[in-house]
Amino acid sequence: MDLSTRYLGLDLAHPFVSGASPLAIDLDMVSRLEDAGAAAIVMHSLFEEQIVQEREGLTHHLGAHENSSAEASSYFPEPSDYALGPDRYLEQLARIKHRVGVPVIASLNGTTPEGWLQYARLLQQAGADALELNFYHVATYLYEDGASVERRVVDIVSALKESVKIPLAVKLSPFYSALPHLAWQLDRLGADGLVLFNRFYQPDIDPEALDTVPELHLSDSSELLLRLRWTAILSGRLKASIAVSGGVHEPLDAVKAVMAGADCVQMVSALLRHGPSALTRVKLGFEAWAEKHEYESVSQMRGSMGLSRCPNPEAFERGNYVKTLHSWHRPASPAVSH
Repeated sequence: MDLSTRYLGLDLAHPFVSGASPLAIDLDMVSRLEDAGAAAIVMHSLFEEQIVQEREGLTHHLGAHENSSAEASSYFPEPSDYALGPDRYLEQLARIKHRVGVPVIASLNGTTPEGWLQYARLLQQAGADALELNFYHVATYLYEDGASVERRVVDIVSALKESVKIPLAVKLSPFYSALPHLAWQLDRLGADGLVLFNRFYQPDIDPEALDTVPELHLSDSSELLLRLRWTAILSGRLKASIAVSGGVHEPLDAVKAVMAGADCVQMVSALLRHGPSALTRVKLGFEAWAEKHEYESVSQMRGSMGLSRCPNPEAFERGNYVKTLHSWHRPASPAVSH
């Protein structure tokens, strides 16, 4: 079977990619990921807060937020909490490029247009084959409408497309009010790919300490459903590549993602739990399933379950909704013995 695919204009041997995670901090682990068969490696994100702290000092950075509340200083990590500072991140990118033969995709998580632009250029100069723009913004202001939230993303991508030559992937959340329209706007601007989706981590509350408790829960296959839905809605309607990120743990998860329309599948949680061998297992299982079902290539499978294949997408979506609501049946009561 021909497993080759194309993502962000990059020719990949197959769709399975190591997504953004702390695994890229360790060069030996990066080599193990390549040995396990990763078709590309996405580095963990460089945060603009790191850049600001390093350039201007922590005190000045926190001063910019002093009006938010008396406890504002507790919101931000200490500099030592970040895995790699900006300079070391660039050095690590260069080392990874020297170590592996697969494409290396840098990841940037910015907050201001200036931060996005400055470090996007530096990451390009350091040798990144592509750049993943990790948009993580929680709209908390009552006066900020949905159009303003989306405009921020569009404006930043527009500026970066004019300033950076390497391919750009936009990693989005699923919570925009009109996700297809936003995807269409980004596609028109020339975004080379969309990554579906960024995970939003919800802190718990400690009632005794009157504090929030940050907890990172790794994904499982149940998270894939949201990605499948929106990948199927967008596939075949955009020029941009689509990557599924979140919920791929088993070979059948990958089959579903490609059938929905994914050009590549990013794996993270499965690799953190089980190591690089998880990617090998999913890749081999995917190939075995496809050959059993007589698929000759990934391109033949891709998008076969996309909404663009449906003659009446709105009726299909409505019918699916109604059928899902009526799919629940009350469990049979256990027999009572006398």
